[in-house]
Amino acid sequence: MSVFQAIILGIVQGITEFLPVSSSGHLVIMQRVFGMEEPKLTFDIVVHLGTLVSILVFFWKDIWALLKNPFSKMTGLLIVATLPLVVVGFFFRDVVEHQLRGSLFLAFAFIVTGLLMVAADYFASGKGPKIRVRYDRELTYVDALAIGAMQALALPPGISRSGTTLAAALGRGINRDTATRFIFFIGAIAIFGAGAMDALGFARGDITMYDIGVAPLPLIVGFIVSAVVGYFSIGILLRLLKATKLRYFSYYVWALAAFIFVDMLVLNLFF
Repeated sequence: MSVFQAIILGIVQGITEFLPVSSSGHLVIMQRVFGMEEPKLTFDIVVHLGTLVSILVFFWKDIWALLKNPFSKMTGLLIVATLPLVVVGFFFRDVVEHQLRGSLFLAFAFIVTGLLMVAADYFASGKGPKIRVRYDRELTYVDALAIGAMQALALPPGISRSGTTLAAALGRGINRDTATRFIFFIGAIAIFGAGAMDALGFARGDITMYDIGVAPLPLIVGFIVSAVVGYFSIGILLRLLKATKLRYFSYYVWALAAFIFVDMLVLNLFF
């Protein structure tokens, strides 16, 4: 991987991490376009860690408030929402890394993400089940568990973590602003956990530089670019998520799925 490729992938990650379009799916597409052999999930995790830094910086006041009051209800909600991902990740991480990154699965995953955005739009419009709108202090542990369960389903590339969790939150009747902030926080925990697992594997010798398949400089560049782009993207994308119909993102991911199908069946350029 060249430094230029790392910059492009860092930019893509910094933008798509905060939209319901699957940043990991975009990284897979860009890796195919660049003709790169996919190295486990290490580069993906490194650029995800870059966006984790942008979340920590952007929401530092909220995070500092949580750290000062570690036994608050919000801490409990975040723990409950993270548990399904821990369980699924522990038992199925190898399956995700080696069996759920193919072109056909990626295309169908984008289709699923689009359908979830249509469902989320339906709930947000008030046409769904008449569940009263909740705010942070009214979030329940059942809400957190439902959102966390949907996050666990978003491990494979193409299925958007923000999309699945946003659909679950809106389906539970949570307003979009509260849902978006909660999703940022559980996403930050998920990214940190994935990075910690890779770091532990590296420390134990389970993962070597040969396994990573990327030189240190592109890793560093990708990390920095994704962090910087991610920080400047968060504010813009928060406003976009509040004001934009979520189904518009459906059209985009369905177009990506169509592109993959056409390339697989006719063009054979990347997939």
